[in-house]
Amino acid sequence: MSRQVTDRKTTSLPKGHSRFALYMNLLSFWSVQNLAAPKKTADTSPVAEKHLFVPFALSLLFLAILWFVLCRQLSGEWSVNEQYSFGWFVPFFALYLFWLRWQDRPPPEIPNPKFQARNNWIAAALAIPALLLLLPVRLFEIANPEWRPLAWVHAAAVVTLTLLLIWYAGGKLWLRHFAFPVAFIFVAVPWVTPVETPVIQGLMRTVARVAAETAMLIGIPAQVQGNLIRVSTGLVGVNEACSGIRSLQTSLMIGLLFGELKRFSVLRRVLLVAGAVAIALFANFLRAVFLVAVAATKNISEVTRWHDIAGYTIVALVFVGTMGLAYWLGRKKFSDPVVAGVSPVRAKLQPARLPLQFSAWYVLAALCWLLFVEIGTAAWYRAHETNLVSGIRWGVQWPGQAPNFLKLKIDEEIRSVLRFDKGEAAAWTLNSPSKVQIFAQPTASGTSNTIACYLYVFRWKPGKNSALLANLHRPDVCLPASGWTQVADDGVRNYPVSGSSELPFRHFEFQRAFENSAPQTAHAFYCLSEDRASGASASRQDANATPNSPGMYGSPSEWTRTERLRTVLEGRRHLGQQVIEAIFVSSEPFSTADAESHLRDLVREVVLRDPEKSL
Repeated sequence: MSRQVTDRKTTSLPKGHSRFALYMNLLSFWSVQNLAAPKKTADTSPVAEKHLFVPFALSLLFLAILWFVLCRQLSGEWSVNEQYSFGWFVPFFALYLFWLRWQDRPPPEIPNPKFQARNNWIAAALAIPALLLLLPVRLFEIANPEWRPLAWVHAAAVVTLTLLLIWYAGGKLWLRHFAFPVAFIFVAVPWVTPVETPVIQGLMRTVARVAAETAMLIGIPAQVQGNLIRVSTGLVGVNEACSGIRSLQTSLMIGLLFGELKRFSVLRRVLLVAGAVAIALFANFLRAVFLVAVAATKNISEVTRWHDIAGYTIVALVFVGTMGLAYWLGRKKFSDPVVAGVSPVRAKLQPARLPLQFSAWYVLAALCWLLFVEIGTAAWYRAHETNLVSGIRWGVQWPGQAPNFLKLKIDEEIRSVLRFDKGEAAAWTLNSPSKVQIFAQPTASGTSNTIACYLYVFRWKPGKNSALLANLHRPDVCLPASGWTQVADDGVRNYPVSGSSELPFRHFEFQRAFENSAPQTAHAFYCLSEDRASGASASRQDANATPNSPGMYGSPSEWTRTERLRTVLEGRRHLGQQVIEAIFVSSEPFSTADAESHLRDLVREVVLRDPEKSL
């Protein structure tokens, strides 16, 4: 005994080390026996699996309804806007990417009881605002389907709720692992107009300029006129498709898709997306040069025949080119194979448990709220639809005796884009700078400022996408595509129609200058009218009308939050739309007051309230 004590005293230990390691029979200690004893793993018995089935099924149902409503709302833009038609494939790609991620998912983290209360507060702080936000978003986007910021808010709420559910089920590891396939839906959300319009206009002008210069180099005389290219046989327009915006957005989707399939690093994904965009822009440049060559060597009608064929070829070229670039970037293997930021060694050491181990009451409450939002919004609009008053459709009496009157043929491509049920267009000239004598014969005055007048009239029957389609043909959208530059927005004013009703027109001013030609000025007036309105709107608009006269109800076209809120409060959705657009073009500048005087006289003489003569 004394020797053992002496040995203990004389044994020297490094500082910071325990004498526990010097004992001979370590297995006799209770702490070591406790470590060596078999541990109870996560309960995977049939009873436990049956207990987990309820929250799992409710979670799947909640996510299915959440994503179905979002995709159904976005499908309006996917259907009517060709540059977002690729959006139909995005949900299926996202689901496939999620399935691939599920195959190599890391084990879910076991929550630390010490931080469970904090995690619950974080989940509630994110989930409750996202869920509550769905109610106003659904109310507004049903009545204002063309208001694109709502689509981004809706998508952000859905992605937040989905990622929150994944985080609560598997922790930070699952959140990082499944973040990309869940957020992939953002590539199919339409860009907001303040971002999309400058990109489109910039690309169209750049492609037109470069294509014209290239055509000159290969011996084809060409001249740039805004977004148009003039050749010997006529004008070739560089629209949104030729500008590259459609293939640009498709290339973003393809680049991100291949980057995820190859599990590239962030840097390689950026390189892949940049390469896909470069391929798309170069291919569209070749497309524009090809169409210019076709127009110059054959005729303008041949451009329409080759336009779509060249477009589909570009999509195929972007797909194959991006695939080849992904193969080239993936030739070198990663030296550190890390999945979702977790090393395989660390993942294997983590204990396993069944996912979705949380109370089913939380998911059930969220599911009930989601159903309340959908049922409540539908009930809101159905209840208000009974209070909507039907107004007569306005019509147009074309001034066939006006100087240089000509009915315009609407291009088939425009018909396929706008998808109107009825539409007509005409052009004529105005001989007076201050008075529109549209029914008079041409005068011999040599001092008059000749003004060309263009009038477009369209109608869409009631439907889910009627408001979306009606807002596609606006002066601030269409005229810049023809080389015009908007210089002013003079707001909305009411103009009297025949009888005692008024229609609100929004006034835009544009300018355009070509080489070796005088600059042109254009005043465009746009009116969007609905075939039904609430009783309050009808009484406000027909305050000066004769009693019991049928109303002509117009949307102010101010596109302000107040107008959009009024649309929701009045419960107006999916109504029939009518658009009248008047454009006055002159090679000499004329004032805003003169343009409004022209429109006032034109509307009084041309627009009719007779339903039998309406468009």
